[in-house]
Amino acid sequence: MLDASSWQALAGGLLIGLSASVLMLFSGRVAGISGIFQSMIFKSDGRAWRASFIGGLLLGAVLCHALIGKPVPQLLYSNPLLAIAAGFLVGFGVSKASGCTSGHGVCGLARLSRRSLAATACFMSAAIATVAMVNQLV
Repeated sequence: MLDASSWQALAGGLLIGLSASVLMLFSGRVAGISGIFQSMIFKSDGRAWRASFIGGLLLGAVLCHALIGKPVPQLLYSNPLLAIAAGFLVGFGVSKASGCTSGHGVCGLARLSRRSLAATACFMSAAIATVAMVNQLV
């Protein structure tokens, strides 16, 4: 039997798939969050729908926490330079991989893209190795 967090994860996954499908169906666009965010900042056309999509992600998280009665998590680190450096590293990785985890892992795999399969294998391997190393340190 599934516990409450399993049902929440299932519902979240279904909503992510639904939103990616709706975006693809009605606009022909891939729901790669980094690309949507980058285009919202640097391009003038289509800025409204991109801002709405990003805003919906943030609002959805806040609403989810309100519905399940848990507070929104606070930042673990208060060092703004660390956050800026991490953001640049993520941006660098996204540019080298020609997309982010949502673009490759959710949308690319659904379209049976070999490039997305390779990218997803790489970032999942890196994530597994990172968790294993952190678990050894803690």
